[in-house]
Amino acid sequence: MFNNFNLNILKQKLPDNFDGELYLELNPDVKKAGIDPGEHFLKYGKKEGRQWFLQEHHKLHKTPKYAKHDEIWSWIKENASRPGLKVLEIGSRAVVSDSLWKKCIPNCDYTGFDVIEGKNVDLVGDAHNLSKYFPNDHFDLIISFAVFEHLAMPWIVSEEISKILKPGGHVVIETHFSFSEHELPWHYFQFNSNALEVLFCRELGYELIDSGLDNPIIGRFTNEASKYLQGQLVKYLYCHSSIIAKKTKIYEHHENNKSFSWRDAYKRISKESSYPK
Repeated sequence: MFNNFNLNILKQKLPDNFDGELYLELNPDVKKAGIDPGEHFLKYGKKEGRQWFLQEHHKLHKTPKYAKHDEIWSWIKENASRPGLKVLEIGSRAVVSDSLWKKCIPNCDYTGFDVIEGKNVDLVGDAHNLSKYFPNDHFDLIISFAVFEHLAMPWIVSEEISKILKPGGHVVIETHFSFSEHELPWHYFQFNSNALEVLFCRELGYELIDSGLDNPIIGRFTNEASKYLQGQLVKYLYCHSSIIAKKTKIYEHHENNKSFSWRDAYKRISKESSYPK
């Protein structure tokens, strides 16, 4: 251990944003050895090129402006608090905590929809068949949190949302990009923000307001991984992926709809994207 004099010197020499706990998480061998993180960094880590801060975001990563995990309800409150606003929440069952809509938009005309009965559920049904439960162009706002990873075919649900959402209405989706499996066997997908932008694309009548990844995670391969991967850091992990989009045109609802095709949407998406060099 350092005496007070040496500790003061250490503090002066360490980077201003040095985080000892983070350094130990990023360097588990140092943590296991029980060495002071600041001492190790100054004596060895700096010379060895040890990681002591989270890597900069991937150059193609987007941080949401309005759709961050801690701020998305603020956007909903600011933009959807009109009394009588018709709101549908897909996956409304209160599992972890009380529903936030009661606090943020208490005067709305709210419908809670879930595949399982429970607290805060008004109607039980399958989101893949939303248009069988609700009329076309019915809701002003459709929200869904931690649900899309559990949908077997989320592209069908995005089409169904387009049918029952009014032109000028908004859709707000938050799901997971990096998270452990849960509620098995109903856990099918993990999404980044690009995937959500594809699901709620302009061909379906949407205008993007905001999207991105939020809540970075420190990941590392365990000793059960392949030998060449053991202990290696996994970069660019984020817990949440989200999107806010506005419906700008009417979705054609007839059975043999020719106005929308996922293949046609892909043609545009493939032209506008390319593999990063």
